[in-house]
Formats: sequence, structure tokens, C-alpha cells
Amino acid sequence: MKKNRRNFLKTSATLASLPFIPSAIWSNSEKTILRTAHIGVGGMGLSDLKDISSHKNVKVAALCDVDSNALNEASKLHPEAKTYKDYRIMFKEMSEGFDAVIVSTPDHTHAPASIMAMNNNKSVYCQKPLTHHVSEARAMAKMADEKNLITQMGIQVHSFYDYKLATLLIQSGLVGKVRKVRAWSPKNWGYDGPKPKGSDTVPKDLDWNLWLGTAKKRPYKDKVFHPYNWRKLVDFGCGTLGDMGVHIFDTPYNALELDVPITIKNNCRRPNGFGFPENNTVTYEFPGTKYTTESFKWIWNDGPGSPKKHKDLKLPNNDKLPSQGAIFYGEKGNLLLPHFMELPRLIVDGEYKELDLKSLENSGKITNEPVRDYAGESYLHYHQFVDACLGKDKCTAPFSYASRLTETILLGVIASNFPGKTLHWDNKKAKFKEEKANAFLDSSYRNF
Repeated sequence: MKKNRRNFLKTSATLASLPFIPSAIWSNSEKTILRTAHIGVGGMGLSDLKDISSHKNVKVAALCDVDSNALNEASKLHPEAKTYKDYRIMFKEMSEGFDAVIVSTPDHTHAPASIMAMNNNKSVYCQKPLTHHVSEARAMAKMADEKNLITQMGIQVHSFYDYKLATLLIQSGLVGKVRKVRAWSPKNWGYDGPKPKGSDTVPKDLDWNLWLGTAKKRPYKDKVFHPYNWRKLVDFGCGTLGDMGVHIFDTPYNALELDVPITIKNNCRRPNGFGFPENNTVTYEFPGTKYTTESFKWIWNDGPGSPKKHKDLKLPNNDKLPSQGAIFYGEKGNLLLPHFMELPRLIVDGEYKELDLKSLENSGKITNEPVRDYAGESYLHYHQFVDACLGKDKCTAPFSYASRLTETILLGVIASNFPGKTLHWDNKKAKFKEEKANAFLDSSYRNF
């Protein structure tokens, strides 16, 4: 591990061992209001802000963004909240003024901001993927556990009707033990072009140094990094796997109670050191669980034209495959789970079969009518976090779970640096058998 990152995580681990009373508990022991601070309030951050603050027991105390335009827009919604462009100053000046932190920044900032929040004994809601590097995911899970903090990763569909239903169906044994999962997305958060040259003038509303944060310093290029294309770039995002993969992996990963994989292979173009491959086919092998066969495989396809035709993906009546989704292949049948807001579909012997949901409905585990309004479900995952902070609920995507899911995603991302080569992962040691691959488990932090 590089020196700056090692020191950062070492300090975090030391602080994590100190005794304390979690702020989300002590600050609300005599009241029912959760005071929140939001790091990143543009794009998805603005959506996060709206959904968190829609809870009647939330008071937005602080807003932070490196882009003054985004900060101004968010401030119009919560004019009483204090505003900052540097989250470090926010913690220094008013750490006692809020109880929970929502991190909605580019991926490379997730861990630095979240770990600082947890160092300050704050509950944390962090957008997906949890971290940019495997080492960070493990450090965040360890700290959250040792400090007994309320945490949640931002995978909103985790709390949606169709995904909860699919989980219940798989765990009920509907298709028997699952031997394989195929998942796909045609989205393209990769970049196969040349590295841009030169530099452009930094917009007056953007603090470029703070946007880079712990990442290496480099010239600003218009429309290359901020506000959205960072997902395509290896120093800032995690590609399509880190964007759509987290959502689409989540339900099968959760339903099958998977741990991290044993082997990973990514068939893609050669690495260029700048952008992620535009097309990836990642094959994982996992240890078996009580819901899978002893030998279990997972195949992911992304990028333009994905997935390619395959006999596994042929549907009854020659139906068109959903543009994004997953299929569970079980001993007694298959379960198709489109992404998103469509009911899962049971397939047995090449034909669709009706789902009998009466027992699940009668047990109260699901309602008898699915929700088909995104706004009607989008807030659920956020409100679950708020209620958990107030001692009224429990988070279903805490860092203990999110770190393993994110690690699985990131191992596929790392494998893109070794096209067509099978990498072997040692879960206990958190290392690859292939020594060269271990260099991608972390990177150095810049002092900024």
C-alpha cells in the first residue's frame, strides 16, 4: 500500500478503536431530528439531498460542493444550511452541528470523505460503488463495525419491490439451487479513445484542486472530467461495472448470500492507462452457498451491443431480452430479473410459468400490488437510513454488506488490466496470487 494511503488508513483504524458514543445515537437520544451534512450536491448528490430531506425528521445542516453552481442550487432548497466547498473545513468548523453525512461525490472521493466522517463518529450514507479501491472498502467496513456506526450504501433499487420479491423467490427454493447467473448492461462508461492533450481554463465556479482531492494533479480539460465523464476514467471512476454493475449485481448477490469471488477473468481490450474498456465480459467463480450449487459461475457483459447472443439468453416465444438485467439459472428453472421496475419472470422447460405469490402476500413479506411509480419507491432506501439513525429501523445495505459487493465489482475492474487472464483472489489475505495485480488494490493519496 502506498505511503499516504497507508498512513491515512492506519490513522483511521487507530481512531476507530477509541471508545465513544455514536453521534447518531447521542445527538438524537433526547430528540427525534437527524441533522445531516451533504458532501456533493450536484447531479446524483442533488437527488440524494432531496430524498434524504423528504423525511419529516431530517434537518439539513450543511451543504458542501466544489462546484459553486451546484452548491447554489442546493442552497436554494435549504437556505438555512451552512455551505462549504471543502469538506475538511466543514468538519473542522461544525462537526458538532450534524449527526450523519451523505457522500455523493465521484468515486475516488468516497473513501476519503466517508472515513473522515466516521473518524468524527458520524453515520454515513455513501453512494455506490462504496469505494474506488479494494483496500478502502475493507478499511471502511472495519471502521464502521468497530465504531458501531449506522451505514448505508446508495443502491436505491435494493429497497424496490421487484428486487425484494426476486430475493424472496430465490431463497424460497423456487428454481432450486442456482448454478449460474448472467447479468448485462449496454451502457458505456468506458473510453477507448486517446488521452486528451493540453489544458483548458478551469471554470470560475469550479475548484479544480478540491475536485481532484487525493488524486494525482493534472491539467483541467473541458468535458473530460467534470461533471459526469469521470466515470469512464481509471483515476476517478469504476466504469460500467461500478455504475450499473452494482445495481444489477445487488439482488443476485444478496439473494444468493455470496462472498467475494475465487477467480476473475475479464475479456476486454488492452489497458490504455486512462479510460476503462468500452466492452467487458467478466467471468467470476464464487464459493458455493446454501442457495447455489457447489460450483457457481457469474458472467457479466457491458458496453455497446451487450449482451451478445447466447443460448443462455434465449427467452420463451423468442421474446426480446430486457436491455438490462440478470438471469438466475437453477436446478428447477430460471428466473429472469429485468432492470428495473418489472416483475421477475419464472421460466421452466423453455416456457413462462405464473408466479404464485399468495404465501408471500399472506406472510406480509410483500404487498399484493407492486409499485410502478419510481417516485413512490425512490425515497425508501434513504428513509431506511434516517430511521436507522433514529433507532427505528435497520439498514439493509450497510458497509459490512456493501464492502463485499463493491470488492467483487472492483476485482472485475482490476481484471481489465490483464485481458483474458484468470486472476486468483485470496479473500483471507486480500491479495491476488498474481503479484502484478496487487498493484491495483490501492493507490497513493495526494496531499491537497
